[in-house]
Amino acid sequence: MMNKGLEVIEAHWLFNAPSERIEVVIHPQSVIHSMVEYADGSVIAQLGNPDMRTPIAYALAYPERIEAGVESLDLCRVGKLDFERADFVRFPCLRLAYEALDRGGNAPAVLNAANEVAVEAFLAGTLAFTRIPMIIEQTLADVAWCDMVTLEDVLAADASGREAAKNLINTSRRQ
Repeated sequence: MMNKGLEVIEAHWLFNAPSERIEVVIHPQSVIHSMVEYADGSVIAQLGNPDMRTPIAYALAYPERIEAGVESLDLCRVGKLDFERADFVRFPCLRLAYEALDRGGNAPAVLNAANEVAVEAFLAGTLAFTRIPMIIEQTLADVAWCDMVTLEDVLAADASGREAAKNLINTSRRQ
């Protein structure tokens, strides 16, 4: 669920929304990709088949909409739409993303860097999938917090997060 956590951070910056106003909802059918609740209580949702060609085509042709090669959504075939609240115990990476966003400064960049390093190690077979959140959490604890002002600050936070995560993974392999 780190991808959803990164989307929470993205939504914060794109829409100037505080973290407590951004809610991740588990939707097993993967048909609803985003929802916005308005002040009057109405909700507008963006629906479509779960296929990355749609957002890629949108990004390539923006502001136009072009054929993406994706089958039209058949809501009758989908049948029903289920939702459940995200569980931070079951999805610790989501919790870590919210915490990094609330902490601010370099924490979101360190979070992303640690996640990328941990996932890379998992894909290489050198880190268990269940250890990914532990590596990210420890990296966030190990890298000193600092404010972010310049692009150089962002790049330094990324480098620090990557180095700390790699060190944690290498140390855990030797034990």
